[in-house]
Amino acid sequence: MPVLLEEAIEFLRILPGGTYMDATLGLGGHSEAIARRLGRSGHLIAFDRDPEAIESAAIRFVALQAELKEQMPRITIHAAAFAEAANWAEPQSLDGILADFGVSSLQLDTAQRGFSFQADAPLDMRMDPRSGMTAEQVVNQVSEEDLANLIYKFGEERRSRRIARAIVRARPVTTTAQLARVVTSSAPANKSDRIHPATRVFQALRIYVNGELDQIASLLQLAPQLLRPAGRMVAISFHSLEDRMVKNAFREGKASGTWTVLTPKPVTASEEEIRSNPRSRSAKLRAAERATHPAKSKRPVKEQEKFLRHSWSSG
Repeated sequence: MPVLLEEAIEFLRILPGGTYMDATLGLGGHSEAIARRLGRSGHLIAFDRDPEAIESAAIRFVALQAELKEQMPRITIHAAAFAEAANWAEPQSLDGILADFGVSSLQLDTAQRGFSFQADAPLDMRMDPRSGMTAEQVVNQVSEEDLANLIYKFGEERRSRRIARAIVRARPVTTTAQLARVVTSSAPANKSDRIHPATRVFQALRIYVNGELDQIASLLQLAPQLLRPAGRMVAISFHSLEDRMVKNAFREGKASGTWTVLTPKPVTASEEEIRSNPRSRSAKLRAAERATHPAKSKRPVKEQEKFLRHSWSSG
């Protein structure tokens, strides 16, 4: 179920016949809603690194084609990271960009992908399972100091050094359940905790394995260049690191004359949506509109490199 669907569509302000980008296709829920409003002369460009998600979304679009028939817009799917959007979209060619930075239900609910500790599975966590370093390789090969740093920064876990020490002592760590046990034994839940002790560690590993913050930084830099004047960007975040990046980019863009911020405060899910989709509880939506003459953005420092070049005081 796509999160904050109605709100995202409202802020995108979809123009019939326009060109829109769904940076995070997933199962295609947001994309379908956009496509329904575009009409036959519209164009939707979608990105995803996960081949299983693309296959599922493609099936969804086949059903949509049968329903809309001659009113079906053109849909182009790229099996690529959204940071590569400039390879397929011309400058000032888009009327809107939607980015839902959350992990898809397909990834979370497929145990063998290793994103969740709800079932025992190999420690993978790659959004593109065909390439890149797995979470298993990270927990078994990265130094204790770097492991503590990435858990602290990407997971915002204050007991990161204690946890990293326990992981190194338990090596080899090969499954999600084993990692969760190691984390829980070294940093058990406090009475005030509302989440499982391993949640932040799994978040940190997933972000690191997939270079998620680098991807977001690149998209936030590209967006004003790809959007037409008055084009809009809608970003949905699920934890403070993502939301902070979006908020700061929009704020800096407002100061430089690049963006008009449409959401002074983040939009969150209604109680009704949270009841029907508990994963929407942590979602925050921010939206901005591109100025007529955007300022040139500076080349960003790669987020993960920046984080791991420094030291932090952690537990």
